[in-house]
Amino acid sequence: MLQEKANLRAVSTAGRYMPDEYFELKARIHDRLLDLIDLTIIEKLEREALTLQIRKVIERILREEQFKLPLNMVEREKIFGEIVDEVLGYGPLEPLLKDPSVSDILVNSYKSVYVEREGRIEPTDVRFKDDAHLMRIIDKIVSSVGRRIDESSPMVDARLPDGSRVNAIIPPLALEGPCLSIRRFAVNPLELDDLISFQTLTPEIAEVLKGIVKARLNVIISGGTGSGKTTLLNVLSRFIPEEERIITIEDAAELQLKQEHVVRLETRPPNIEGRGEVVQRDLVRNSLRMRPDRIIVGEVRGKEAFDMLQAMNTGHDGSLTTIHANSPRDALMRLETMVAMANLEIPSEFLRRYIASAIHVVIQVARLVDGKRRLVSVQEITGMEGSVITMQEIFAFTQRGLDGRGNVHGAFQFRGIRPRFMERLKMAGVNLPAEIFDPNRVVEA
Repeated sequence: MLQEKANLRAVSTAGRYMPDEYFELKARIHDRLLDLIDLTIIEKLEREALTLQIRKVIERILREEQFKLPLNMVEREKIFGEIVDEVLGYGPLEPLLKDPSVSDILVNSYKSVYVEREGRIEPTDVRFKDDAHLMRIIDKIVSSVGRRIDESSPMVDARLPDGSRVNAIIPPLALEGPCLSIRRFAVNPLELDDLISFQTLTPEIAEVLKGIVKARLNVIISGGTGSGKTTLLNVLSRFIPEEERIITIEDAAELQLKQEHVVRLETRPPNIEGRGEVVQRDLVRNSLRMRPDRIIVGEVRGKEAFDMLQAMNTGHDGSLTTIHANSPRDALMRLETMVAMANLEIPSEFLRRYIASAIHVVIQVARLVDGKRRLVSVQEITGMEGSVITMQEIFAFTQRGLDGRGNVHGAFQFRGIRPRFMERLKMAGVNLPAEIFDPNRVVEA
């Protein structure tokens, strides 16, 4: 009787805080459910029919003597919903995955879960029963895309069915238990108009970016973690003509291109014997034999940088990629370092000339202190002066300060420079008015 009261108290307070007794009750019902249902039907039935069957079984379980508790309708629905999430979804993460305002889910431990909303991180009352419960959810995620995580391979990148990016790391590397990070992807990807409404960029800048893509200039999008690089890459890809053949190369497939003629390639980690690994460099090389019009690399981070530059220098104009860097100049330095990792013993000056001839435009994006993403600079690579790659800034976002609520105030401003790539734009049928580069044009944001 005392145990029943404890269970009931745990359920009734579960909306505010989930004590161990509540998890014990839910785990017992879940285990009993697995004893009663045929797991093979999970893959055969539609979700709605399966949910109905699970509800009937749970109702039967709650009538059994050991589970017979005076639960009201709200409490029954709560238990039912969470057990369905355990069986068909990702357990405690399901409410967060269904919340469109959540952009990141950060699980620091089984009892510590944070989310990012509107660029700001905040704690939640979501928790798992224990480390084993969290590990089951991680295994469920990574195994669905043919990857594994265990002591011999304690780190993994994966993705959810909607394209959301997942990273997991477990002991012995994670000292306080398994950790999980999920970068959410919107079911309806952001479009250019959305970025304009969010003041990530201005309509004038948008027109220039459209022209850059249509004129088949090679573009690197640079920025820090969570700055919106992949989002901008997705948006720019919308302006690639439908008739072109696009090859995408990623570590974890997350790009959301809308064209029909797209071939998506994804790297593969080594198997349990340490064999069979396929890295981005292998895929970039293979893509050159696939008759691509454009090659899009989700992110360059290693030796594949050299093969990507080769592609850009051998007729595959209009290629797009992202890179982690704090400024356009840093992006070029990182690119040079990555090529050096390939151990090709290329003189540094020749390597810089190779980069300068391959890349046309570097776009810098940033997440500001108020959590908002801004396109902060677009720079054109103009060539070499001595051993230095020269660039000119077409426009920039200048931060002027913060208001009383911590929101960033600043302005977008063109630098008054007519880009050299304007001739390429005209040849592609893109005609931009000369006044668009007027240095007196300032847009407050």
